Order: sequence, then structure tokens, then C-alpha cells
Amino acid sequence: MAVAAAGAAPVVRRSLGRCRPLCCGAGPRGRWALPAGGGSLRLCSTRVSLEGINRSVIDRIIRVDHAGEYGANRIYAGQMAVLGRSSVGPIIKQMWNQEKDHLKKFNELMVAYRVRPTVLLPFWNVAGFVLGAGSALLGKKGAMACTVAVEESISDHYNNQIRTLVEEDPEKYKELLQIIKQFRDEEREHHDIGIEHDAEAAPAYSVLKTAIQLGCKAAIFLSERI
Repeated sequence: MAVAAAGAAPVVRRSLGRCRPLCCGAGPRGRWALPAGGGSLRLCSTRVSLEGINRSVIDRIIRVDHAGEYGANRIYAGQMAVLGRSSVGPIIKQMWNQEKDHLKKFNELMVAYRVRPTVLLPFWNVAGFVLGAGSALLGKKGAMACTVAVEESISDHYNNQIRTLVEEDPEKYKELLQIIKQFRDEEREHHDIGIEHDAEAAPAYSVLKTAIQLGCKAAIFLSERI
């Protein structure tokens, strides 16, 4: 899937190549970080205590975040199907690699916290790909406008979850808070990359962004509950 584009590479390295380790426990196996070049995260073995947790809150958070990262993967898959061989392909690929790592981590958390996935995954599978491919058919600017809209919605949603967990018990949910903060920061990077690559110059940018974000809000509402 890797696509070479010399002109885009400096931007990718600057925005996505930073390595910020996240502590998940003691010792070298209790850390993971994003290597430069979009390599795989080194994920800690997720061992959590289910005693005393707010079951409804945690179920809702992990279910919707898993659905969101699944949908984001499908969006980038759709964009790569259209623009993978273009000059912007390596940038999309780098962001997609991070989303794959996010999804892998939430797959682990689903098992660790014994949370069922949303029943809407088959729908998000199709809808995400269609959104990604459809925005990419508008060209690079359209794809980046989609990225800005989606990643802004996701990072705002992560912020709401961080506030919820802090109000609940920041010590009890320390590891989950660290994971969500890390992923929020990476979604913000994707948003900024979209802006840097002319998202705001896309046709009918404001209308497109508003429509996509309304869809994101609906997806979040439904995936938390179903």
C-alpha cells in the first residue's frame, strides 16, 4: 500500500513522525509509541480490573470509540482506493496507519472490558468507505475537507470523554484516559494536516464540513446506544 511521493514526504514526517510514548504499566513492555514512518504501535497487554467501574459509562465509551475508529479506517480505505496513486496518497496512507493502530487498541479494550460492539458495524463499513471514496472523487481538497470534518468531530468527542472520565475517577481510569488523550492528539494532527493541504479550498467547504459533522454526531449517538 505504500506509495512514494517525494514532495509530500517532509510534511508527513513533520506531522506524523513524532514519537510520544504512552505509559501503560511498569517496565519496557508497558509502553508503546508511534515510530517515524507510520509503523505499528507497540501495544501493552491490556489488563484491567473490572471491579468498581461504571459499567454503563465504560461500555458506552469503548463501544462508540471502537465504532469511530472502525469508521475512520473505512473512510481512509475509500480515499486510498481513489487517491492512493496520487501525490497525496502517502499522506492519506500515513494517517490510515495510525487509525489502524487505534482500531487495534480498541479491539483489545473491547475484550479486556467485555464490551460488545455496536450492531451498526456493517452499516459503518459501507458508509465509511462511500464517504471516503466520495470525498476523494472531489479531488485532494475534497478528501482533506472530509478529513478535517471527521477528525475535528472525533477529537471534540474524545475531549468530552476525557471530561467524563476525570469526573468519574481519574485514577481508576488512568490508562484509558492516557489512551484517549493520545488518540485525540493524533486526530488533531490529522485535522491540521488536512488544513495544511487545502481542505478549506474544497468546493462548498462549509456545506460539506457541516453535512459530514452532522453525520458524525448521528453516528456517535447511535453507536453509543445500539
